[in-house]
Amino acid sequence: MEESMEIKLDKEELHKAVSKVQSIIEKRSNMPILSMILISASGSEISLSATDLEISFQQKIPAQVVAPGNITIPGRKLFEILKESRNPTIHLREKENNWIFVSDGQAKFNLASLSADEYPVFLEPEGVDMLEVDGAVLKEMINKTIYAVTLEEAGFKLSGIYTEKVVQEEKAFFRMVSTDGHRLSLIDKEVKDIDKLKLDGGVMIPKKGMSELSKLAGEGGSVLLGFRQNNCVAKKENSIIVIRLLETKFPDYHTVIPKKAKAVVSVGRQALLDGMKKMSILASETYRGVKITLDKGYLELVSINPDLGDAQERLDVDFKGEGLEAGFNSRYFIDALQCMESDMIELGLIDSSSPCMIRGKNDPGFLGLIMPMRL
Repeated sequence: MEESMEIKLDKEELHKAVSKVQSIIEKRSNMPILSMILISASGSEISLSATDLEISFQQKIPAQVVAPGNITIPGRKLFEILKESRNPTIHLREKENNWIFVSDGQAKFNLASLSADEYPVFLEPEGVDMLEVDGAVLKEMINKTIYAVTLEEAGFKLSGIYTEKVVQEEKAFFRMVSTDGHRLSLIDKEVKDIDKLKLDGGVMIPKKGMSELSKLAGEGGSVLLGFRQNNCVAKKENSIIVIRLLETKFPDYHTVIPKKAKAVVSVGRQALLDGMKKMSILASETYRGVKITLDKGYLELVSINPDLGDAQERLDVDFKGEGLEAGFNSRYFIDALQCMESDMIELGLIDSSSPCMIRGKNDPGFLGLIMPMRL
């Protein structure tokens, strides 16, 4: 009989890795194996894997390998054990019939597990051209688009962020676009050596994959990013994420972006955000509209809910043009303004049946677009 796997390792390291994959492992899956984490030990490290079949994550962690081998362990329970432990070292040992012994030198747990042979094989795509992207840039791009993605259930079609390379005036940009049909968000960033990316015509990266990518990018430093067949691959130090791309076509979004606004007005981002939040106090499931009236010297917000009452607020703005009014969903303004950094933002309006465009000097490359609603 072969030796049972046994390892000892730093609790903090393991805790960090196990908490990273909590959002990937399936809570209520009809495949129990997907709620497990796979731990493979050899040499002087372990490799920890988690997958939901759409997103696969793997990280290597140094460990004292007493005996090599592979085990699965319930991901959520291991996380809770590590969270409650105060001791620096964790000891894992494989027992008979897929039982796993876990101890921090004080408490001893025996966990029922599944055979490691059942675990889906993690294959890192080979020969992927990788591009180095600054983590902060990648995180910003995702944060400024992910809020406009359709919720999975509603229109599966658009439940991802469209990612492409675009060339404008001799410059190549990395672009992300998202829409749920009522609003659109777009961001362009100049990224060095963008030509390395094999992105023919753009790809759709699912929302859940993007939020994992954002977490990886948020750890500081840079991320290696690549695309191959129907996968997006991201690497950082000793971690790798492979995300299966969506096979849906993204609509031609160029047609909804107006060439030019009729009225452009500068307004304080925080003041408009606060105003929209106040307007949304009277919003309900059926009624979410805010009427924006722009006239000489002021921008007025009005929310009228037949069941609850009405609210109104005026913001002073430097505007001398012809007045106009249009109706919008306050929630969409709040989402867009919250992810921006500029103190002053520019609203571009045309008429009551055209979208509103939101831009800001300190949010270069960003465009928030909100479709009008009839009030």
